[in-house]
Amino acid sequence: MQSSDNSSRRGRRSSTMGGMALNDMPWWRWRSNVRSALHMLSDPVFQQECWLAGREEYGDVTDAVYRLVEDTWLDNWSAEKYVGTIFRDASEASLVDVAVLRVLRIMHEVGPDAPVSAYLEHQGWPEAVRAAREAHVALAAGDGEDPDSPPKTLEVLRILTRSA
Repeated sequence: MQSSDNSSRRGRRSSTMGGMALNDMPWWRWRSNVRSALHMLSDPVFQQECWLAGREEYGDVTDAVYRLVEDTWLDNWSAEKYVGTIFRDASEASLVDVAVLRVLRIMHEVGPDAPVSAYLEHQGWPEAVRAAREAHVALAAGDGEDPDSPPKTLEVLRILTRSA
């Protein structure tokens, strides 16, 4: 007999650890890094209070971009390649592609060693933030998490994605 408690569940979700889903995606560590980057890139208040203020525990814009494309090579090919491994569906992948392209365009124009203010003052930054927000919200929703919770520090991310 099936419990009525499970009637509204959307598929199988695994438990969470410190708020970060240990989800059912095969490459969940890569997903965690992409989500972390999108989360930071999508939050203007965070950018002002942490990046612009120089809070080292969150890295900087370049660190976020590196996490976004490091293992995935999303700077070289479409997120569509990772549907079923990192991304749940083509909709998530499409939103990530838009965010990556907008952020990388600014990175190439400003340069990876530019001060944080150069990114935040770039005329394309608000659109990059919006695209990152759309992707972040979709991925957080797919993992059953609150997209408005504060970003995790890099140390917490390292702990959560450590190999068992």
